[in-house]
Amino acid sequence: MATQHRLGRGFHWEDLQVGDTMTTNGRTITEADLVAFCNLTWFTEELFTNLHDREGTAIAGRVVPGALVFTFAEGLLMPAIQHTGLAFLDSGLSIKGPTCVGDTIHVEVEVTEMRPTSKPGRGLIRTRNRVMNQHGAVVQEYTPLRLLAMRG
Repeated sequence: MATQHRLGRGFHWEDLQVGDTMTTNGRTITEADLVAFCNLTWFTEELFTNLHDREGTAIAGRVVPGALVFTFAEGLLMPAIQHTGLAFLDSGLSIKGPTCVGDTIHVEVEVTEMRPTSKPGRGLIRTRNRVMNQHGAVVQEYTPLRLLAMRG
């Protein structure tokens, strides 16, 4: 008999194992994204908001905050945990290089740790998430620990 699959539902804990990898779709970061993010979060540092006084800055180009890159990376991962992700518990974060307006990012994910919790129906999963730009360079790496629903 054919299986009925529900679209838009993320992985359950049992669907994954240590060593599994996945890659997200890509997302180009636009000027509108930068402006909206800076206005929403009050990231008003001139590095992000001043187009003309750029002499002496360490990074060429229209650089975007690492926090924007992180939130976009998490957004790209949402389909993988939609309706099954219960909590984001912990993470280390390392900025490896600049990301600029016009860059296209995607996330490469590797499952590095899994264990059930003492509470039934839940499991912990840690991944290593590498945010890559269109040139294949790692611009950010983080290691979230999430609480994921189990089946049943």
